[in-house]
Amino acid sequence: MKNILIVGATSAIAAACARRWCEGGARFYLVGRSADKLRQVADDLSARGAEVHTCELDLNFLESHAGLVREAFAWLGRVDVVLVAHGTLPDQKACEQDAELAIREFTSNGLSVISLLTHIANPMEAQGSGSIGVISSVAGDRGRPSNYLYGSAKSAVTAFCGGLRARLFKAGVNLTTIKPGFVDTPMTKGLPLPAPLVATPEQVAADIAKAMEAGKGVLYTRWFWRYIMLIIIHIPDRIFRKMSM
Repeated sequence: MKNILIVGATSAIAAACARRWCEGGARFYLVGRSADKLRQVADDLSARGAEVHTCELDLNFLESHAGLVREAFAWLGRVDVVLVAHGTLPDQKACEQDAELAIREFTSNGLSVISLLTHIANPMEAQGSGSIGVISSVAGDRGRPSNYLYGSAKSAVTAFCGGLRARLFKAGVNLTTIKPGFVDTPMTKGLPLPAPLVATPEQVAADIAKAMEAGKGVLYTRWFWRYIMLIIIHIPDRIFRKMSM
């Protein structure tokens, strides 16, 4: 039976991952901002035979992270899997006009993740085992006019995870940086996304579970995003800045 901590447990991707991990038996410590949504996820997992504890928390309150991690590790004991999956999709135009909003969104998608991982890494390192998955984004590979606030936050997360992964590897802990492309979730509802490139949460969850089990360092999901982003990051700047992306 696996002991699993999921932060941002009410996201569609996180919930899909949790359902997969239930199959082998699991105990979950679930963290999310909405008590109602947390209860729905917890009830579903409980019906599948899992033992579940929930914690309602706004993760933008960085000072609460130390206590959260202490409580989660105390309840779970040995922690086999950690998934950090919280975040928002900012309104780029609104962020361009409101610096306070921009900083708040950067905190949600970047600083809060870095803070949590700093607190989580120490007990995982001391434990000497386990796997951490962190949801970043392909948007962090190159800043684009349509979402550069979000992309810059995810770029910071990706860079932080790269260093932390190398540190934790020496202690026997794996960290997988997860870079989804377009996913059909409530967060992307109503956006004009190209249908052939849109994955379901279940497809992404299957990729995540497989990658974390294999100890993979970086996951693009679906697989073709690795090649799409390889092209995008190599477009010369003189051309790139004239494009609408």
